[in-house]
Amino acid sequence: MTDLERISGPRDLDEMTPEELDTLAADIRAFLVREVSRTGGHLGPNLGVVELTMALHRVFDSPSDTLVFDTGHQSYVHKILTGRSDFSALRVKDGLSGYPSRAESPHDVVENSHASTSLSWAEGIASGYRLRGEDRHVVAVIGDGALTGGMAWEALNNIASEKDLPLVIVVNDNERSYAPTIGGLADHLAMLRTNRQYEQVLDWGKDKLTRTPVVGRTAYQAFHSMKKGAKDFWAPQGMFEDLGIKYLGPVDGHDLGALEQALRRAKAFGGPVLVHCITQKGRGYDHAVDDVADQFHAVGKINPETGLPLEIAGRSWTDEFSDEMVALGAEREDVVAITAAMMMPVGLQPFADAYPHRIFDVGIAEQHATTMAAGLAYAGLHPVVAIYATFLNRAFDQLLMDCAMHRAGVTFVLDRSGVTGPDGASHHGMWDMSLAAIVPGLRLAAPRDGQQIRRAVREAVDLTDGPTVVRFPKGSVADPIEAVATHEGLDVLLGDPDVDPDVLVVSVGAMAGTSTTVAEKLAAEGLTTLVVDPRWVLPVPEALVALAARSGRVAVLEDNSVAGGVGSEVARALQDGGVGVPAHRFGLPKEFIQHASRGQVLEAVGLTPEPIVEELLRSR
Repeated sequence: MTDLERISGPRDLDEMTPEELDTLAADIRAFLVREVSRTGGHLGPNLGVVELTMALHRVFDSPSDTLVFDTGHQSYVHKILTGRSDFSALRVKDGLSGYPSRAESPHDVVENSHASTSLSWAEGIASGYRLRGEDRHVVAVIGDGALTGGMAWEALNNIASEKDLPLVIVVNDNERSYAPTIGGLADHLAMLRTNRQYEQVLDWGKDKLTRTPVVGRTAYQAFHSMKKGAKDFWAPQGMFEDLGIKYLGPVDGHDLGALEQALRRAKAFGGPVLVHCITQKGRGYDHAVDDVADQFHAVGKINPETGLPLEIAGRSWTDEFSDEMVALGAEREDVVAITAAMMMPVGLQPFADAYPHRIFDVGIAEQHATTMAAGLAYAGLHPVVAIYATFLNRAFDQLLMDCAMHRAGVTFVLDRSGVTGPDGASHHGMWDMSLAAIVPGLRLAAPRDGQQIRRAVREAVDLTDGPTVVRFPKGSVADPIEAVATHEGLDVLLGDPDVDPDVLVVSVGAMAGTSTTVAEKLAAEGLTTLVVDPRWVLPVPEALVALAARSGRVAVLEDNSVAGGVGSEVARALQDGGVGVPAHRFGLPKEFIQHASRGQVLEAVGLTPEPIVEELLRSR
């Protein structure tokens, strides 16, 4: 039996010798490379926290003590140590989640996988334990990248006032989130990480102390006054300690003994303590460190020997946006771009390379990015904010009050909209159109293919009197779907717009292929059909309402929540226009949808041609 096979729970670590623990760390890294290369997943972050996670479980008693992982993509080692080592179906339907999951284990607590939330969770949990008189510790593990989020600093401000709260904050400092961490915090941590000059000053002070005639308490005070001044100057951990949070570190995040010593001191302190750990993202796997570390933050299926992907899927939706941004940048000097620590994933790296002075990476701070964009628009520029669709949720107030109310010409490009698949409930981009629908003056485009992405982005940056949104899904882009005609600004994908249809199918974005298949199946049943793609789906075009008035019924297909989405807006527009035509809404159910492939999710929720056709036929 290998050391890894001996682990069925955290307490199995207690009796292991230092040599066995070192072997276990190596076994875990080999296991991660082997298993994640087969399924895809977050490889680099987990390789970097092997010893740290082992130390946490040796010092704290989970689940009695609560471990909260910020974002949670670095929880694979935690899963292994808590008895979940079957990674054969990682991030696959009915397999392990790629994030903490309460359904999997009592050791998992926070599963929302959005960054910068762990400190607020941890303060709430620790305060609750204290109020209930329970002697339990809470540990929040947060990366230096997640510390760039404003919510983390709101929490730190409050935690600092809780002098007796048994809360340990572990900063996993690998100089990266998805990409290298930026901003003043990154500079501060770099100072803590790299400056050792203060130790030389202290050595000098000790030497002077031994050779000076000052004795007793005066000598002690003189030395420690000099020591404090030196440390404040050379290693300004005072930023945390001045808040009232005890600072320990920096600690080598790959030295198990040093980690355990620091964590035991933090546990015994009796109040908030920040333990600063230095780790290496991708540790132990040469392909995943140094300059290419960010490429291994999250991987698809790869060859573990070479680190290269096994499948080349062709051009992605993101590639189409990326190329168009570079082209627009050459034509218009007023176009600038903003990203929230996701430069490469959202396709802005080529724009940054071409126009380095017109790109802003604000860290994990979507709220700040949105309001900053409103400011850039006021200053005469046209900002393009590129984020994942699920992260627009985090900046809704800023979208509503700072952009829309001020009629700011800001374009939001939402990558990974709709069903995203293996990342699960928190990463499906299924709420963006519902949120956008209630924002006055906002216009939203849902391109059906790569050509339409380029067209929509160009149209969006020409609009200056309010915010615009362009959203598209994850994965390989579909072949272009050419319109067979246009009708008052609507793209006709199938049918004759001059013939009043029995069923008007309104196709939203990537649902174009499904929409045309539905129409063809309905036609085979003897129904006259017409498929239109409004392209700009919010607000609902007047031409669509007029066309619906000539139809027997309307069916709206969208990969957004059926609650409050485009279908709901179409139904409302018909009602407001006095059009008494039934409107059938087909979208994602109002529930949190777990991880599975896009196809599996769409099939499970009935968003495929056959069940849609069956429902429409039943209601005729």
